[in-house]
Formats: sequence, C-alpha cells, structure tokens
Amino acid sequence: MLSVFQIMLLTDPEVESSLLISSDEGATYQKYRLNFYILSLLFHPEQEDWILAYGHDQKLYSSVEFGRRWQLVHEQVAPNRFYWSKLGLDKEPGLIHLETKALYITCKLQNCTDANKGKPFPGYIDPNSLVVQDEYVFVQVSTGGRPIYYVSSRRDVFTPMKLPKYTLPKDLHVISTDENRVVAAVQEWNQNDTYNLYVSEAGGIYYTLALENVMSSMGPEGNVMIDLYEVAGIKGMFLANKKLNNEVKTYITYNKGRDWRLLQAPSADLRGNRIHCMLPYCSLHLHLQVSANPYTSGNIASRESAPGIIVASGSIGAELTSSNVSMFITSDAGNTWRQIFDEEYSVLYLDQGGALVAIRHTPLPIRHLWLSFDEGRVWNKYSFTSSPLFVDGVLGEPGEETLIMTIFGHVSHRSEWQLVKIDFRSIFNRRCIESDYVPWDLHDQGERCLMGVKRVYRKLKPIARCVMGKIYSVTTISEPCDCTESDFECDYGFERRANGKCTPAFWFLPSSMSRTCTTEHTFLNSTGYRKVVSNNCTGGVMEQYTARRQLCPSQAPRGLHLVTSEGKLTATLASNVTFLVFLEEGDGSKTSIMVDFGDGNAFTYSNVSSIEDGIKHIYKNVGIYRVSATAENSLGSETVLLFLHITCQLQSIHLSAPFVAVKNKEVNLTVVLSPSQVGTVTYIWWFGNNSEPVITLEGSVAFTFSREGISVVTVQVSAGNTILQDRKTIAVHEYFRSHLLAFSSNLDDHNPDVTEWRLDVSRVIKTSMLQAAGVNSEQLLVTVLPGLPTAAEFFLLPDIRLTEGKPDKTLSELVLSALNQNLVQFTLRPGVQITVYAAHLSAAPLVDTSENHSGSAMLMLLSVVVAGLAVFLIYKFKRKIPGLHVYAAMQDEKEQEMIQSPVSPTDSTPSFSSQRELLTSLEPLDTEPNTQTIGEYHTVSYRPSVPTSDTSPFNTEVLSYSAPLFY
Repeated sequence: MLSVFQIMLLTDPEVESSLLISSDEGATYQKYRLNFYILSLLFHPEQEDWILAYGHDQKLYSSVEFGRRWQLVHEQVAPNRFYWSKLGLDKEPGLIHLETKALYITCKLQNCTDANKGKPFPGYIDPNSLVVQDEYVFVQVSTGGRPIYYVSSRRDVFTPMKLPKYTLPKDLHVISTDENRVVAAVQEWNQNDTYNLYVSEAGGIYYTLALENVMSSMGPEGNVMIDLYEVAGIKGMFLANKKLNNEVKTYITYNKGRDWRLLQAPSADLRGNRIHCMLPYCSLHLHLQVSANPYTSGNIASRESAPGIIVASGSIGAELTSSNVSMFITSDAGNTWRQIFDEEYSVLYLDQGGALVAIRHTPLPIRHLWLSFDEGRVWNKYSFTSSPLFVDGVLGEPGEETLIMTIFGHVSHRSEWQLVKIDFRSIFNRRCIESDYVPWDLHDQGERCLMGVKRVYRKLKPIARCVMGKIYSVTTISEPCDCTESDFECDYGFERRANGKCTPAFWFLPSSMSRTCTTEHTFLNSTGYRKVVSNNCTGGVMEQYTARRQLCPSQAPRGLHLVTSEGKLTATLASNVTFLVFLEEGDGSKTSIMVDFGDGNAFTYSNVSSIEDGIKHIYKNVGIYRVSATAENSLGSETVLLFLHITCQLQSIHLSAPFVAVKNKEVNLTVVLSPSQVGTVTYIWWFGNNSEPVITLEGSVAFTFSREGISVVTVQVSAGNTILQDRKTIAVHEYFRSHLLAFSSNLDDHNPDVTEWRLDVSRVIKTSMLQAAGVNSEQLLVTVLPGLPTAAEFFLLPDIRLTEGKPDKTLSELVLSALNQNLVQFTLRPGVQITVYAAHLSAAPLVDTSENHSGSAMLMLLSVVVAGLAVFLIYKFKRKIPGLHVYAAMQDEKEQEMIQSPVSPTDSTPSFSSQRELLTSLEPLDTEPNTQTIGEYHTVSYRPSVPTSDTSPFNTEVLSYSAPLFY
C-alpha cells in the first residue's frame, strides 16, 4: 500500500502570498497566509517537513512544519546560495550553509544568532560563488583580476584548487562530486562556447584533464548548462557532447573520463529498415539537457532503480542536429540502442523502471499515452481522457516505486486547468517474485571489468507484468578484477601522449611534489599515474603504477608565499588582517617562519604547520606597510615581501581657494580631508573648461588664471573605493581692492558656523553696504569667513567702462567711510542688531593690486592673509565641519547679488544618495533576482470524477481548477 504524501501549492504573489497544503493527496487543502513572497524552496533531504524558503527581499526563512509556520533565518542571502547540512559531515542535521554579503557562514536552523554563526572561510568571497555539494565546499576569490578557487573536503580547511598551470580559467562549474571525486567544467582563456572537463583525486585539490571542448549553452535564467550527463544507477558512466572540427558529437565513458568513445547507432530504424552508419564517420548523437522545469521531462532520463535503461532524444549522422529528432533507448547501458519514436516524447519511469510511460511532445491536444513493460521494445497505446487535452506538463508521484502520475493542461486555451490523476495499479495483477528477475552483466563492448570490478545487476524479465514495489532492490554481485593500465589516469602535472604514456608537462617539475613535506615527514613520489577514484581493482600492475611514499628530502625552503586571507593588498584601519603563509618545498616541521608586520611588530613561529589557520594582526595607523615573511632551516632561508595599504573611510573634503584671484598670478589651491589621514589618495583637478584633468598625489596645486571672468575649479579625491568632489568658483581680475570686516560681538552668539548661514549673512551685508555707500552691485563682493570670532572680507572690483580696469579710489573711500560711521547695519533677528566695521588690522587696510602700491602695504596685506588663514585652519581642524568655504562673487545679471558654486553648498561632502551608492557597491551584484509568474491563483474548486474512455485499463481522476497553481 502506497504511503500518503503531502502536496504544497503556491499562489500567485501578485494576487496574494499564501500556501495551500494538503495532507490527504489533494482531497482537501488548508490555506496558510505568508508575510513574504517565495521565490524558491529547498526541502531537506531526510526530514520531509523541513523547508527553506527564499523571499523576494533576499531573506531566508525556515519551516519545520511543512510550511505551516515560518521563521526568519537570515537577511541579505545570495540567491540559490543556501544549502542543508549533510549527515555524517556536519555536526547537526539542522545546520544551514549560506552566503551573505560576500561571506560564507553556517547557521543553526532555529537559532541563527551571531553567537551561533560559524565562518568556515576566513575572508570575503566573490558574490554568488558558494557551492556546498556532498562532502565538498567550494568558494571563489578574485585577486588581480583572476579568480582563485578554494575547496574544502569533509569540512576541513580550505585549499586552492590546483588546475594545470596554464589553464587560466574564465569560469568554473562543479558538475559532480560523486564517490569522493570532483568533476569540474572549466572555460579556459581561449574558449567561448565550450568547456574542458577536469577530474580530481579524493581531496578535490589536484585536477587533470578528462575531456576537451564540451559544448555549453545558456539556460532560461542566464545559467550555464554543460552538455554532460551523469547516468543514474551506474557509477562512473557519463555522456558528453564534444565539439570536434566544428561538429558536435556524443561520447560515452564507463570509467569517469579515463576513456571515451562514440555511440554505435541502431542497426535498424523504427520500421525495421537497415541503417548504414559506420564509426567514426557516423554515430548516434544525443541531446543531454535536463529540463529545469519540473513539469516536463528533459531530453534524457535514467533512474537509480533501473540501471542500464537510458531514454534520450537525438539524431543519427556525422553530428548532432536539432532536426529529424527521434527517441532512442538502451537497455544495456549504452552498448546498443533502439529507436522507439520518430518524434520527441516525455518518458516517465513507473514501478522502479518496470514500466515506461510516454506522452508525445506536441502543441496539439492529445488524449493518448503509450505504455511499455519490456524496456521499450513494445509500446501499447491507451486513452487517458475522454476529451483531447493541451498537455502543459507531467508529474510522477514521489518515489521511484510510484504507480501514479498526474497530467495537467487545458481543454482549450481559455478553459479551466485540468489535472488528470492516473493510477496504474489496476493493470498489474500480482507482486513480483524471485523467478521474475534475471541477472544482467554490466559491460563496455564486452569488457566486463569496469571501475575495477565485474558487476551483475538484477533486472525484471521483459515478459513479467508484476509490481516490484518498495521492497525491490537492484542488488549487485561485485567481483574485483586485477589492475591494468586502464584503471589508472595521469596524475597532476602529467599528460597522456599519443602512445598512451603519461609524461610530465613542460611546466611541471616532479620533484616539486615533495611540497607535502611542509606538514609531514614523508611524501608520495608519483609515478605519473593515479588510480581512478572509487576504482576497486586489486593486484595486477597496482604496485607499478601507485605512488611510493618516501622520506622528505632535506632541502632549503623554496616557494614561500605570503598573502592575505582575502587576497587583497588593502585593509581597513583597526580591523583584523589575516596573513596566510605557504611553503612549496622544504621540511615544514623543521622550518621556522618569521613574520614582520612592518609596524614595529614581528613574531617567529617554530614551523609552518603551527600557522595553517593564518596569522591575525591589527594595524593602528593609516599607511603603507612592508610586510615580510622569512622561512629558515639549517639548509637555507627564503624571504617574501607584501606591501599592505591600511586605509580608513574618507568622510568629507573641502577645497580651500581664494574668492578673487589676480590675473596671470599664481594661486595656491588646497584640499583639506576629513579625517586628515585616510591612506593612499589621488587628486584629480579640472580648471575652467579644460577637458583634460590634472592628476596629483598631493593635496595642493598652484595654478595661474590667464583670463578675466568667472572660473570654476573642480577637484575629486579618490581614496580606496570612495570618490568625493568639491567645487569652487573664483572671480579673476587684473586689479581689485579688498578689506577685512569685523562685527559687533553679539553676532558670535548667533553664528552656527555652517555654510548656509554664512551665505545668507554675506548677502545681507552686501545689501547693507550697497545702500550705505551707493556702490554698483557688480563691483562689490562680500564673503563671511569660516570660524569664530566672525570675520568677513569684501572685494571692490573695477568698472572697466569708467576706470580702464583699475579700482576707483574714491569708491573705496566711500565704502570705508560708511563702515567707519557705523552706517552698515542689519537685523539678524528681532531685537538683535548687528553693526559692521572695517577691521583695523594694518596701517593700510584697503589693498590695491596695482603696481604703485608700497612694499609695506603689500607686506601688511600678506600678514593679514596669513593670520586669517591660520585662524581658519585652526578652527577648521578643531570643529571638523565640512564645506567651510563659501563666497560671493560678481554676477552677470545685475539683479543677482552674488555668485555661488553651481553645486549645493554642502557638495563638499557626499550626498545621501552617493553614500548609499558607496554602500551598495560592496554588495553582491545580483541583489534582486528575476522572478517569473506562472498564472494566477483563484479559488480552487473540484468537479466530480470524470471516467475515461473504455479503452483505458487504469483508473483516472480529473480535477478542474479555475487557473494554474504552483507545485
């Protein structure tokens, strides 16, 4: 009797976010509302009620009650980068592996607090690079524009994956981790639409080439799909589509990529006509894409419970084509193939492969299916519904022993959604007994020793029509074989030549394999070969091809490496920096390591193994540090250097510039940083309309303005990942007069010393001076200086039309007279009257830039300027308020009273939006996954069961829904 299973349906999130859960095989449903939108679900491999749900807001939720209640696990989780723990490897079954904010962490299912989080990888990883599969964990870290791939076996420490030296991968995908071995597809620097297959030893560290130029394609969601298929039920058996001379051909291997061959085409077609197809010019080629849609079958299918049976679509000829596609089947694991249909069909396995069901792929409505009890040799046609149905998909019930399947679709394009549940139990009249089975020998074109053993499987006789059920087991008889050369592949650093021998690659020094002596007193000296992982052969040539353990040679340390755990040459002030030290050659147990951090601190460690987890250090000051590591033993020493930049976040910048400059005279421009020390800084300057910037490493620059008028100076400061900008407008004239202003003391009590306040007060002062002295507004500039006590400066510019470019002394006397008579006043607020005075800081307060000025007057002007600048700098660093300089300048239009920077007065500090951009630039690139909506959810209603036509020997039940739902 089949066990009762649960069904979960997801509603359309555009209508409502809910789950419909049935505990009685779909007879009734209970609705559970959600406060988040589900994008994907991950069910626990052992605990059927445990589920992880990924929401649209990058939040990960968990449920231990099959979706009836949910709990937030973590925020900002990378899409599809969360994994359940594996029994026997992780400490507890409720552990979750996930990637968040470029970090790999582990969390407890119901208690993911900071105290319970683990961080297996010490540094940051590339976004969307975490892969947890079986006993392996993979991450990627890019350094200098090149990716470095790390692997952890059995949750041990992470080690860089060793591909052949000049592989230079652009992309890497883990294909299989079956039986303690990694199969990886690598796209190398010279490939575009193909990948090379590499296989590892048991640790997943050292890789050798298995097959070149395997085809790839882009999936519907932008994911890379490799044309490689691992056959279920037979260990070590793969199918791959390889590009050879611009033709795509299908190859098969029975020993995990050690040897490949083409597929022999069927001898006859579906109608019995002989097929003339001779290897290697003509062969069978298969489409190897597995469907990403759970409602439809892919191009190829196999099952663990039905070893040797493979169903696939493909073509016969010189290469794989998308036209004239037929369906093919093999019952003997790819040795011989038969054509079963001349069109594409979806094929499902029933009763652990004891029966096969086929439904035609067609856009037309259908009402028939085909059923085979003899591994696809004979197919019987049956009707599954009285009315033709546009089939949208087919689902098998959970478990490979199932005898129930569901077909869903529409009677018409505007009709309700129809679900047809088919129960095939009625067509079987008994349970299978031992006499219904026959033994079957696995072989490769007659060779029975595959992966070092002879394997015998138990299969159902073609004439038997019985139910195998859950108790059926594909028990095998395994007999080990003597080892031969074919049981060994080339070891890391070795390549197979045309004569079949493995010889060292040009870049490889076999003596370097003694690098394992860094942690042990012996090492394995390779013969150039290694036994294929999980190959169980014994005796034979085993001793001849197996690596020999030898004592570590006494040698000086060589190949010392010093890197940071994050692979970067920069770190943040006061943060933990982890240094990793590697030694390629030398006895690590007898080699001491001294690390000098470059800041006066140095430590010596007795051996390399004592610092396998890294060395942590905190820098207290910004700067560039010369970090060195020295490995030394009795035979010699080696030193390696690393220059580390310690930085802190640049918060604000201020461009200090004069408000008025003299034409053809050099002007000093200075940038003040907050904080003053942030590490390595680059300054980019733009002057006026110049399109090419001036780049300096100093925060000051001298510039000469050669034209009168208004000039704009823009400076950008780049520090780490931060770029800030400030801009000032300078009035350039050949002659001008200036004088400092002072105020009644009550003004200081109301001075907040912010840019906007100084701008407004400057405008009010100018208005009052214009009224008191009768000056032309285009000739007067006023600016309030930063700091306390409050000070200001006014500038008198020449009226070229009247004075031939020189300031009018009479006008200057009028302004000073108005100031000395206390005629310049303004009301700051009700009851607060402010008086403006001429500051008497020198014997010659009014300064003229013309040549007939005395040297003493010029000297006094410089004294005033230096004193003012000193007051400004002292107050600037005391208060650290950004954007302290604002000024007034002459406008082109008379009704405007001052010129100000085209940007906001606060533009010297980053805006809110720019700060947010700086923050989000550190996040993973894919923060908002694409979503696809499939239909809408409405009320679910059932119709009475509709009987099928009399030609159906099985039971069907038809359910009607008003719109599609989600499984």
